[in-house]
Amino acid sequence: MNVQKLMAELERKHPGESEYLQAVREVLVTVEEVYNQHPEFEAARIAERIVEPDRSFTFKVVWVDDKGEVQVNTGYRFQFNNAIGPYKGGLRFHPSVNPSILKFLGFEQCFKNALTTLPMGGAKGGSDFNPKGKSDAEVMRFCQAFMTELWRHIGPETDVPAGDIGVGGREIGYLYGMYRKLALENTGVLTGKGMTFGGSLIRPEATGYGAVYFLCQMLAEKGMDIKGQTIAISGFGNVAWGAASKATELGAKVVTISGPDGYIYDPAGLDKEKIAYMLELRASNNDVVAPYAEKFPGSTFTPGRKPWEVKVDIAMPCATQNELNGEDAKQLVANGVKIVAEVSNMGCTPEAIETFIDAKLPYGPGKAVNAGGVATSGLEMSQNSMKYNWTAEEVDAKLHQIMSSIHAACLEYGTEPDGFINYMKGANVAGFMKVAKSMLAQGIL
Repeated sequence: MNVQKLMAELERKHPGESEYLQAVREVLVTVEEVYNQHPEFEAARIAERIVEPDRSFTFKVVWVDDKGEVQVNTGYRFQFNNAIGPYKGGLRFHPSVNPSILKFLGFEQCFKNALTTLPMGGAKGGSDFNPKGKSDAEVMRFCQAFMTELWRHIGPETDVPAGDIGVGGREIGYLYGMYRKLALENTGVLTGKGMTFGGSLIRPEATGYGAVYFLCQMLAEKGMDIKGQTIAISGFGNVAWGAASKATELGAKVVTISGPDGYIYDPAGLDKEKIAYMLELRASNNDVVAPYAEKFPGSTFTPGRKPWEVKVDIAMPCATQNELNGEDAKQLVANGVKIVAEVSNMGCTPEAIETFIDAKLPYGPGKAVNAGGVATSGLEMSQNSMKYNWTAEEVDAKLHQIMSSIHAACLEYGTEPDGFINYMKGANVAGFMKVAKSMLAQGIL
């Protein structure tokens, strides 16, 4: 495989799709050495096949708002690779949604899902619809119109969407209701469902919980414990809530949260009351964190800035892609950060990743750290197939086991001769090899 040649061809075919091209380059560069040790991969053109989605769907979504006015949005679904199981990946409803972002997420999802050890392929979808400021009735009508177009292309053994930014329990409920009506069946075709109709316990918390379990493994590898560590978290949504909750429960002190308006620094650390208030802020749909500083004296709000300038032991980006750049990384390293665990998808820019790795700093990439969310979605699929529900303790135990196996895979493929663990290389190679070997075994398709 010649990465430069392959990337040049992709850039020619997909001009301007920066997030997608960034994600592909990051994976190919880290797996190139191992890939080229397998001439059978090159003969079957695995790299050229794996970087392109199996199929892509684009459709208009027409709905009527509360004023009776007709609205038109664009919907997407990118089914990337199903060599190891049904397509699996979230739906994102946000004005920023475009093919580049969804393709980057779908591509990453292939390897993240492979790491979970569960039989799931990779996909991603969504729409430029913005749920913010919409009534429940408007969200319902949009979801129903969206599913009217999507339902023919998904199914419990074909493609199983889940939630993502802008798609929570409310949206999943409306989407599932419309799928059930159209398909005339009750199946596990969506995950993140409500507990009364096939959902799994601890699914809402799973991404954040799993990230903290992975962080604990990283700390243990360095001979450290999470208790007493100070943590900077970005974001204040579902993922940040889960990470903050579990980290606090295990004795760490989470001192920051953030939003588009700036960040909160709370030197006393979050507690149950403060974490509950995070959910109130998110539920308000105002997308701001400034009110936190008014409610909890001793905390400060810094407008227009990110939390990576705060001196902490651990950084956990939990918001969105490319939220932590090279300058942020240099600031963290200068402040003596011990570990970076990326909870958002591709939360760190290439410059930031290079800074961490050059500093021999343990950096856990999102596809490994945040895999607990899709892993628990996979467990929800298993429960739906059995028409059965596990207890929260059973699901949590399985999540622990999965995150431990992901960490072990990172060590297997990412431990360098000097003992440094390159988690990015380990995660990329482990996930890629599983998908590539499966594709090879099934022939040229």
